[in-house]
Amino acid sequence: MSRIGRMPITVPAGVEVKLDGQHITVKGGNSALEMDIHPDMTVKVDGSVITVERPTDNKEHRALHGLTRSLINNMVVGVSTGFTKELEINGVGYRATKQGNKVTFNLGYSHPIEVEEPEGITIEVPSQTQVIVKGADKQLVGETAAKIRKLRVPDVYKGKGIKYANEHLRVKEGKTGAKK
Repeated sequence: MSRIGRMPITVPAGVEVKLDGQHITVKGGNSALEMDIHPDMTVKVDGSVITVERPTDNKEHRALHGLTRSLINNMVVGVSTGFTKELEINGVGYRATKQGNKVTFNLGYSHPIEVEEPEGITIEVPSQTQVIVKGADKQLVGETAAKIRKLRVPDVYKGKGIKYANEHLRVKEGKTGAKK
């Protein structure tokens, strides 16, 4: 059996899980997430424990088993504690400012770039060189952070650009000049 798929999911206090056929809804705090489960997977909710089972040891069912369990677990964790991604801005004159639900980035281009917060995501700018993306949906948090990083990918020679806070950049050595 799948090691991840067979692990039960414990639902913390304050989180409500509702299963309607193959549609699961998880509510907690001030957010709610819903998902359609693959028809071959069976999900059981017993009080504060959720289990996922598969019908056969078919390769496709084994893959779906762990995936379904991980997606449901991410929904439970998202509505209870939430997910965050931190980004750092490196470079002379590179900065971010927030006005309302828009974040304006000055990244060395001839114009500032404005990014609007997607629904369910909050973008915080504690300092001009730090951006924090928060939300309940893990996939949407990661996607939003990746889109922000893509505005100015870190340069491999100078290290300028937007990078994740835990990302380690390998800066290349430039040309050393002509040797005679």
